Amino acid sequence: MAALRLLEPSSRQAPRVLIVEDSPDLAEVLPMHFRDAGYEVDITANGYTGLELAKSGRFRVVVLDLGLPEVDGLEICRCIRQAGVDTSVLMLTARSSEIDRVLGLEMGADDYLTKPFSIRELLARVKAIVRRTRPDPYRAMLHEAQTLKLGRLTINVDERSVFVGERAIELTAKEFDLLLHFVRYPGRVFTRAQLLDQVWGYSHLGYEHTVNSHMNRLRAKIEDNPREPQFILTVWGVGYKFNPQAS
Repeated sequence: MAALRLLEPSSRQAPRVLIVEDSPDLAEVLPMHFRDAGYEVDITANGYTGLELAKSGRFRVVVLDLGLPEVDGLEICRCIRQAGVDTSVLMLTARSSEIDRVLGLEMGADDYLTKPFSIRELLARVKAIVRRTRPDPYRAMLHEAQTLKLGRLTINVDERSVFVGERAIELTAKEFDLLLHFVRYPGRVFTRAQLLDQVWGYSHLGYEHTVNSHMNRLRAKIEDNPREPQFILTVWGVGYKFNPQAS
């Protein structure tokens, strides 16, 4: 079993990143670049070790190789989401087929990069994920309310917590961002392409069905009957909208 290497943290306040990568070259160079960029880094080449670490919830981002020998990245991502862990996942894949990228996103990955990739782009994407999943004081100031209550639905923006009535709802980072985006603009209809651009943060045109997958999981968690949703409504032929009259 490959040993876990813990790198010296650059700052206690720095975002913590887990890298699960079995390529010796990448395992050597990626931690150095992340550390230089101000991140704390844990790294392992073993899929099972990576899965247990990721399930701990101690990381802001997991950089996950898709083609691991023991257990592949898709299975790790599936297990992370099944365990209710909302840590963001960025997949690294040497596979160029569209189906692999689609499967990764539908398993709950937040983003992906196809090898070979630029270290600068990888760092930029991780930085964007960290920025999107951190409460943004400027955005909060623009929208004023830190606690949003619409009928039985309560969202605390700072704590990134969601309640339906008295029931706490465990959402992944992307599910929370998606719900908050809808709630910020009640009644406004968003196409799938708009949601990909505005919530995912990158252009994933051609992957609109990824929105459907996330929407199904979100509805399963917040709706009493996902087949007859009250909070997030489908506008047939267009997209989705949040129902401000939902009780």
